[in-house]
Amino acid sequence: MKETDALDEYILQHIDEETDYLKALYRDTHVKLLRPRMASGHLQGRMLKMFVRMIRPKQILEIGTYSGYSALCLAEGLEEGGMLHTFEINDEQEDFTRPWLENSPYADKIKFYIGDALELLPKMDITFDLAFVDGDKRKYIEYYEQVMQMLSPGGYIIADNTLWDGHVLEEPHHTDMQTIGIKKFNDLIAADDRVEKVILPLRDGLTIIRKK
Repeated sequence: MKETDALDEYILQHIDEETDYLKALYRDTHVKLLRPRMASGHLQGRMLKMFVRMIRPKQILEIGTYSGYSALCLAEGLEEGGMLHTFEINDEQEDFTRPWLENSPYADKIKFYIGDALELLPKMDITFDLAFVDGDKRKYIEYYEQVMQMLSPGGYIIADNTLWDGHVLEEPHHTDMQTIGIKKFNDLIAADDRVEKVILPLRDGLTIIRKK
């Protein structure tokens, strides 16, 4: 066991526990889905809930539902009357994810959409206070520009996977469009004076962006 593994375990022992429902979802994700590492997991899930508690958004956008773990954590932090709108582009994911969302204690706080957020969002008349972006890395800049149009002043965007297993330090192969997409996104955010930003080296990198 590496020191970082021991520290990770120590952290998990000293933060709020997952609910039994989230533990069951995380197990089911690993048993039934192809890329279970995409699920947020215990530490990031508690972090997302805490961000919602701190920001106190009325409307949350999530791009990239996957198994629904992060959606449940975001919804858990919402105050009465708040709503999470979560988008999943892969329609084959619906049969797994929808029951987990609809049978959860937070079902009345979650609206689940199957389809491309870039096509669906422009048709919606909603101003978001917080957005969690965890979709196709090749489209991060497109997501960002769309979300910025719909984000309240002082609102926040949390972008996941922005350190991309350290590949941001490498020169990507010209066919590696996901790494190229993340690097271009990071460079854009660093230069964008419309926002304040900081990268947290948590799991695979979380960029916290605040619209001025």
